[in-house]
Amino acid sequence: MSDSNQTEHLQRRLGARHLNMIAIGGSIGTGLFLASGSTIATAGPGGALLAYALIGIMIYFLMTSLGELATHNPTSGAFFTYGNKYVEEGFGFALGWNYWYNWAITVAFELVAAQWIMGFWFPDIPGFWWSGLFLVIIFAINSMTVKGFGESEFLFSLIKVLAIITFIVIGLASIVKIMLTPNVHAFANWTYKDAPFVGGFQAMIGVAMIAGFSFQGTEMVGVAAGESKDPKKTIPLAIKQIFWRILLFYIVCIFIIGTLVSYDDPHLIQAASNNNIALSPFTLLYEKVGLAFAASLMNVVILTAILSAGNSGMYSSTRMLWDMAKEGRAPRWFSQLDKRGVPMRALYATTAIAALSLLTSFVGKQEIYNWLLNMSGMCGFIVWLGIAISHYRFRKGYIAQGHQLKDLAYRAKFFPFAPWFAFILCTIIMLGQNYQALLGPKIDWLGLLATYITLPLFLIIWLGYKVKYKTKLIPYDKMDVRPLQDD
Repeated sequence: MSDSNQTEHLQRRLGARHLNMIAIGGSIGTGLFLASGSTIATAGPGGALLAYALIGIMIYFLMTSLGELATHNPTSGAFFTYGNKYVEEGFGFALGWNYWYNWAITVAFELVAAQWIMGFWFPDIPGFWWSGLFLVIIFAINSMTVKGFGESEFLFSLIKVLAIITFIVIGLASIVKIMLTPNVHAFANWTYKDAPFVGGFQAMIGVAMIAGFSFQGTEMVGVAAGESKDPKKTIPLAIKQIFWRILLFYIVCIFIIGTLVSYDDPHLIQAASNNNIALSPFTLLYEKVGLAFAASLMNVVILTAILSAGNSGMYSSTRMLWDMAKEGRAPRWFSQLDKRGVPMRALYATTAIAALSLLTSFVGKQEIYNWLLNMSGMCGFIVWLGIAISHYRFRKGYIAQGHQLKDLAYRAKFFPFAPWFAFILCTIIMLGQNYQALLGPKIDWLGLLATYITLPLFLIIWLGYKVKYKTKLIPYDKMDVRPLQDD
């Protein structure tokens, strides 16, 4: 395929700080800056906070599971490789394709969200052009060497982190100021009307899916492991730091917004229903405390966050497609790297899917936005299910073959409770997402299709491969649990 090792293997040039920021870049985007307002408007401050906390705990378990897998077998194939080696070939095949189109679709989703931001400043320019421009920028960044991509993502994510820290400081200072004001109840919004919990169980389930979408991207560490300098050291460190930072950001930000903005605030509801960037809960808070300039500046930060999330998604999905092609699970044409070690052919294919954002000029932003959100959210939960199942079976196989846990470079805690907890919670959230569509006098088939379309697609890919190649569940004693040798 090539005449040098440089064009056969990805380059291990990402350090711990790059891994941190790639995961943060992938997970902090529209989920925090836009969808957080929707969660509070739907389930109240208590419901939103509880949903994010539950998903956060689940993510912690999944990240430790991924940490054990990724340090033992650091590869850009990640979930595809783990499903293939530790579960069943068809399962890994379907998981890999699911992850690829998950993030390719998410890039398109982020580009649609960017149209709302640019529409706030330039209402007369069709959003089609903004999506096209930002798609070109994201493509250009991903065309650079992995070191160049890592540095750019580090910068993008640093801007987001500083903006969130500033928001937290201003928000907490505002709460303290209210607490020091005589005869004013600082936490009135937590007891207002139906607060803190609004909408019951169905609202909680719906919010949990949004919260799950918000956390998607933390698993990118598993994909980036294939290009990290010292996986056995950088991955455990990155996993610990990423989880606590992201959980802190989400939990504290939801608490601040829920405390300072009522769940039935007309602006919050309008932002939730119309995806109005001008009414982002972050922007609303700055306006409430009299910082109009900061509110305008926040929109610039949100644009950076969205592009950063799309940038990380493009990287992750491209590497997944390249690895599947290298292993013969995707057309071999995508397995070629250029002289710099960049999988340009896989990047072309991913960019083509991300171009779905351009359909907004024909269908409409809101329709495309909702469909992409539903598809991406469900795909993400399928990936998490795959991580839980793969880790559970890996650990069982590792022990069954006589290996000692102390020999693992990183050992996940709370086994087997952790993967079982993640599996059960993911299943409940996925299946309960739109169950009310079946309860009315007439079944809402379009609603069911929009919500669950990725589930039958995943099953068709899995079962189709299984039937064609007659694959079976891999026995624990036959499982390949050898650690991956560095190139």
